[in-house]
Amino acid sequence: MELLHVADAVSREKGIERDEVLSAMEQAIQKAGRAKYGYEHDIRAEIDRKTGEVRLQRYLQVADPVENEFTQITIKAARKSKSDVQVGDFIVDDLPPIDLGRIAAQTAKQVIVQKVREAERKRQFLEYKDRVGEIVSGIVKRVEYGNVTIDLGRAEAMMRRDETLPREHFKNGDRARAYIYDVREEQRGPQIFLSRTHPLFMAKLFAQEVPEIYDNIIEIKSVARDPGSRAKIAVISSDSSIDPVGACVGMRGSRVQAVVGELQGEKIDIIPWSQDPATFVVNALAPAEVAKVVLDEDTHRMDVVVPDEQLSLAIGRRGQNVRLASMLTGWDIDILTEKEESERRQQESATRTALFVEALAVDDVIAHLLVTEGFTRVEQIAETAIDELAEIEGFDAEVAGELQERARGWLAENAAKLEARRKELGVTEDVVALDGFDAEMLVKLGEKGVKTLDDVADLASDELREIIGDGLTENKANEIIMAARAHWFAGETPPDATSPA
Repeated sequence: MELLHVADAVSREKGIERDEVLSAMEQAIQKAGRAKYGYEHDIRAEIDRKTGEVRLQRYLQVADPVENEFTQITIKAARKSKSDVQVGDFIVDDLPPIDLGRIAAQTAKQVIVQKVREAERKRQFLEYKDRVGEIVSGIVKRVEYGNVTIDLGRAEAMMRRDETLPREHFKNGDRARAYIYDVREEQRGPQIFLSRTHPLFMAKLFAQEVPEIYDNIIEIKSVARDPGSRAKIAVISSDSSIDPVGACVGMRGSRVQAVVGELQGEKIDIIPWSQDPATFVVNALAPAEVAKVVLDEDTHRMDVVVPDEQLSLAIGRRGQNVRLASMLTGWDIDILTEKEESERRQQESATRTALFVEALAVDDVIAHLLVTEGFTRVEQIAETAIDELAEIEGFDAEVAGELQERARGWLAENAAKLEARRKELGVTEDVVALDGFDAEMLVKLGEKGVKTLDDVADLASDELREIIGDGLTENKANEIIMAARAHWFAGETPPDATSPA
């Protein structure tokens, strides 16, 4: 019974199953038995789960012919003790209980400790693997080179130096709260990784402080953090009678201040989320005022125009405000003053006017009129219906038809020039066949020495975009590079296009 009491005590202390502890004891006694009677024998130990009695037995398998005399027995010899035995059955001999000597006892103890430790690690992993995304609290056990080991009570967790807030120093015995962002089963046991800089740590803190978030009345749509300095959080309410920003701020700022206190004074902007990207970006740039927004959905970029005196506020110290707004909204944001935007617009207008003067052989007045009507490329004039062109003030069907003919003629001539230049540079037909390149892009590639399918495949997406310019999105660049690499990886999984192969 003593063994059963020991097993019960270990089971309670370590939080693992009693049966696992008894199995570890059986393996330890089995190892001691083999040490006494010979390791070549098949010796097994069994502890009775009710009485605690230990049975030590030697197993011999009936075989014909016998290949190992220590673990096998002939059928003739086996039938002397058991008449109906068949090949494959076992003859079991009881062995006298062993008195564990000092060495054997030490070995048995090591086996038990090892098995209990393995069972404990398995229990820890199973307990914490489904807790990724939770906030936990524990006591700091060790601090080594800024890396903090935290005792969670039933397990230990690691918080690396880069996952702690700047200017935050922990000492042994301090209580710490952190976010579980990963749990991995490794050779030395389950590794639980904590973070205080993760954006979702702040989101979970708000969920603890704001009952409406916990009850799913208010939803946190996105979070952007510059840990220890400033953060932005976008919220929306499913109940029109509840102000999501006010609920998160709390009475006299009590709720947001509780989160700020936990994050060592990190300033938090609470932003109302909007389905309209322009409205969302304007909200995200608060406290700066925005005069105008111009968005390009193809490149996922947004030009935001602010009054001259609001520029520094919109950008923020070291670009912090616009960087966090970009992270929060998922849009690339360019901040311009009204003066810069006016100058840019004038420059673009002059460039487009000059293009139309050259391509359509018209004077500045007609070219400027086309630019004013929103035309930016010669292709648009060639493709627009004549009756639409004729609606422009001062135009008629005859003028519109003539402009369209000139536009098509210029485009054909320009295409022929680009094609000749492409061939002169030696850009191959395989590259031409890739979906996503126009004639002008192919010439740019040739001028940079990118001429074959392998040349394109060797590029990273940012390198390709640098060669082509603004006409290529990151996603499209990745698609083109993966298509160029396809012949390398027939039947294999190709690498990510964001890095060179």
